[in-house]
Amino acid sequence: MNLMPFKNLSLLNFSEESNRKKMLAALEKVRSDFGKTYSLHTANVVSSSNSPLIKSLNPANPAQVVGAVESASKADAEKALQTVTEGAKTWKKVPAEKRIQLLLDLARWMEDRRFELSALMVYEVGKNWKEADGDLCEAVDFCNYYAHEMNRLSAPRLTQAVQGEHDTLSYFPKGVSLVIAPWNFPLAILTGMTVASLVTGNTVIIKPAEQSSVIGAKLAEGLREVGFPLNSFYFLPGVGEEIGPVLVNDSRVDLIVFTGSADVGLSIIQSAAQKPKSGQRGVKKVIAEMGGKNALIIDEDADLDEAIVGSVQSAFGFQGQKCSALSRLLVHEKVYDIFVKRFIEAAKSLRVGDPTMPEFQVGPVIDDIAQKRILSSITDAKSRLKLLYEAKLETKAGYYVPPTIFEVSDIHENYFQNEIFGPVILIKKVVSLEEAVSDANSVNYALTGGVFSRSPSHIEFVKREMEVGNLYINRGITGAIVERHPFGGFKMSGIGSKAGGPDYLLQFLEPRTIAENTVRRGFAASESA
Repeated sequence: MNLMPFKNLSLLNFSEESNRKKMLAALEKVRSDFGKTYSLHTANVVSSSNSPLIKSLNPANPAQVVGAVESASKADAEKALQTVTEGAKTWKKVPAEKRIQLLLDLARWMEDRRFELSALMVYEVGKNWKEADGDLCEAVDFCNYYAHEMNRLSAPRLTQAVQGEHDTLSYFPKGVSLVIAPWNFPLAILTGMTVASLVTGNTVIIKPAEQSSVIGAKLAEGLREVGFPLNSFYFLPGVGEEIGPVLVNDSRVDLIVFTGSADVGLSIIQSAAQKPKSGQRGVKKVIAEMGGKNALIIDEDADLDEAIVGSVQSAFGFQGQKCSALSRLLVHEKVYDIFVKRFIEAAKSLRVGDPTMPEFQVGPVIDDIAQKRILSSITDAKSRLKLLYEAKLETKAGYYVPPTIFEVSDIHENYFQNEIFGPVILIKKVVSLEEAVSDANSVNYALTGGVFSRSPSHIEFVKREMEVGNLYINRGITGAIVERHPFGGFKMSGIGSKAGGPDYLLQFLEPRTIAENTVRRGFAASESA
């Protein structure tokens, strides 16, 4: 196919009045749709259902039910497996050009509903306007980028030109893909994993996080409306502990694509590595992104104006609920006092409140379980660490957690090593860049990290020595952009090639080499022979 060059979708500028009006109108429209129930498989709106329901609550106002989805049982999981297994027989034969065009159509479908989908994320997961629009942009970019990548991979490639033989490398789908998605990027990550499966010719079971199932239903609605065959995908919301093991362990699943906690990810990897069961065609492929404990180094010659802005955005954007979020600041002793003072003052400027209102930069955490867990961690940390700042909350409604800053001196401290996944950050004083990098590398994760420095030799040292999948220099450490910043880590941060990068789709495909002798030998037998 002749495609236009790939181009990232630009973020909206909400300082423009027209964009603000459109967003306010979208918030009103989405609110008028509250309470709808979406079906399994196709995500059609249903007036009534005999199935148990998963209700999605607005974390800023839990009394509001954003919507509901039918919750899958084990029997529903079996039906989903039968549907996509049968569908795989025909979907893999659909020409790549058709699959690519469907992805491009889905991207346009999302763009046409840009404000409404963003508004739904504001309500369902508590993203502010900017964060929600960024999530939408990434979802659109995944569709367009993977369409371009499949266009590149779809034609057989000549491996070597030799006389008398034609040698090619081609790619074929694996079969059935299981997508298990998180709630923190409810549209972007779910879309990326799903469309990567589909454009490569695999059928897919879509298992969204319970907290963001309505966003998942909207993706399934888009797939249905742009023309993906109904046996190429199956929307299967449900309680992860109940249907997750059924799906992961089933012999018909060829590929598992997961984003979430390390504990769940490791259990999936362990299950997939078991000896094949009866009917299983091969070793299951697992792609897993499992979080981080990300550090940012403030060197002795850092531009502190830039460092403060980058640090605050990275630490408290979307309430610290990004796998790439900053949770450890390693600050050189020569600038420690002035940096910490300014960092605290900057944190004080953040307003915590309802994300539907653009004046608030920090919204609620995802649910009451997360709120209780993070608040418990803060209380526990106060017993051992020096509290530098804890915001005072102006509202008691909703699942809010105060942005909180601690000082730490021991890298073996539990919260220095392990995720909190909330607006809590630890600051440690270091005497050298070498100590900072060593401290940064001391954890089991290797996802994102960065440094603010004006020393070329120090920057080169960090490039060589810091163990992260995505390294950011003199900027914040969140906000990866498709193609520009292929995203993913190593160590306990995950396995697999980077999302939004040139290697990603290869994980969904089986490479096959075909060698054909082109020298004619003898004659074909005649029909009468």
